[in-house]
Amino acid sequence: MTALTLSTAAAPGLRADAIVIGVAKGAQGPVVAPGAEAVDKAYDGRLAGVLETLGASGAEGELTKLPAPAGFKAPLVVAVGLGEEPDAKSDEGYDSDALRKAAGVAARALAGSRKAAFALPVDSPGAVGAIAEGVLLGAYSFDVYKENAGGGKAGNGKAPLAEAALLGGKPRDASHKGAVARAVAVAEELNRARDLINTPPNDLTPAAFAGIAQAAAKEHGIKVQVLDEKALAKGGYGGILGVGGGSAAAPRLVKLSYSHPKAAKHLAFVGKGITYDSGGISLKPAGHNETMKCDMSGAAAVFAAVVAAARLGLEVNVTGWLALAENMPSGSAVRPGDVLRMYSGKTVEVLNTDAEGRLVLGDALWAASQENPDAIVDVATLTGAMMLALGSRTFGIMANDDAFRTAVHEAAEEVGEPAWPMPLPEHLRKGMDSQVADIANMGERMGGGLVAGLFLREFVGDGITWAHLDIAGPAFNEGGPFGYTPKGGTGTAVRTLVRLAELTAAGALG
Repeated sequence: MTALTLSTAAAPGLRADAIVIGVAKGAQGPVVAPGAEAVDKAYDGRLAGVLETLGASGAEGELTKLPAPAGFKAPLVVAVGLGEEPDAKSDEGYDSDALRKAAGVAARALAGSRKAAFALPVDSPGAVGAIAEGVLLGAYSFDVYKENAGGGKAGNGKAPLAEAALLGGKPRDASHKGAVARAVAVAEELNRARDLINTPPNDLTPAAFAGIAQAAAKEHGIKVQVLDEKALAKGGYGGILGVGGGSAAAPRLVKLSYSHPKAAKHLAFVGKGITYDSGGISLKPAGHNETMKCDMSGAAAVFAAVVAAARLGLEVNVTGWLALAENMPSGSAVRPGDVLRMYSGKTVEVLNTDAEGRLVLGDALWAASQENPDAIVDVATLTGAMMLALGSRTFGIMANDDAFRTAVHEAAEEVGEPAWPMPLPEHLRKGMDSQVADIANMGERMGGGLVAGLFLREFVGDGITWAHLDIAGPAFNEGGPFGYTPKGGTGTAVRTLVRLAELTAAGALG
């Protein structure tokens, strides 16, 4: 990844390929943001006017390049939009996510550069961390399968930005160094999740995913247990086995356990890991199959969050459950009308084999419940209905506890992951009544995302606080890159889970 340094150097004398500055939308036009004073001075205080002449407004995500002033050792100035200028009467500075997005936009635009200096507003360790995180996430590229990806080259022939100097950051300040260290740990694991999501399903089978988790667990001192198809059958994991039964690639259930000797709380994270989803016998229609390698995004997020918690040494016990299977049609595939006996003992009538994520999650949720954690959070690309409700950039949050749902929502918003609280209307539960089993895996079509949440609730142990994140919309970006979000796998929910673990460790949650 891009190397990060904190620097107190002045922008004019810094040897770099570019100087990145911020520009905001002011009441009278673009405004040069703090951090770029030396650059503005070199333009005789007229930099805002120059940028406006070039069409810049300061809007979020906007990027303008111009030659550096005379005397600068860097040849290029890159002005990136921060959105609305903060109210001068307010004590609050620039929003952390605005800084994160701006840094991400600039880092991506500077692919192929050896070094860039980021002279964005730095008024706190939080700002340092946000800029560092934005750089590392924005510079991400996935080019393993490109012919010209050798030698560190990206698929477009340009390597990611090699080094970023964060101007205004204090190299000897423990809080600034800590902010960068946290950003590196979280971003590296989030980018690992992106890599997994982007990996083709012929290479990322359930067994391959489990192997990657085992290697990472060994590296970071995390205990790991992998249940293969024989162990799943012996244990009675009917949901995972049912979904994975149609594939030549057998399913797995992976348990990752990070513990801290001073931990007072225990969180369990559960991830849906369908490494490819054809829909099974209820085959998906044409045009809906091409991105289904991303149906393991929930498991990738859980995996990354557990490893990040370990790397940060958080004083909380975190257990991650990865429910891994490939959903394929074949002579051994589960059929509509089949009844599966879940790990909990509850029976499920399968009415639609494309509603498979809730089946693997049901088994994993019950397994997580047996350890009686203080809270369980599951993450899944679960329903198209959630995308219809919230679009492609926002995930839904359901929970069996209103206060916990609010806490999860606030954590997501704090780290810059758009989310929205959703209800679990009791009247929708009746639609899943079955004549032949305890419950059906389908209910009313309207409110399908909420129905799925109600199904999952059936497999959470009594008295355990639980939340469900349906990340179907933002998990995979089919459009162009924006902010620090690339095209393809996004790593959505990793930062929310890490923040929940941090809050729990600090005693600020539950």
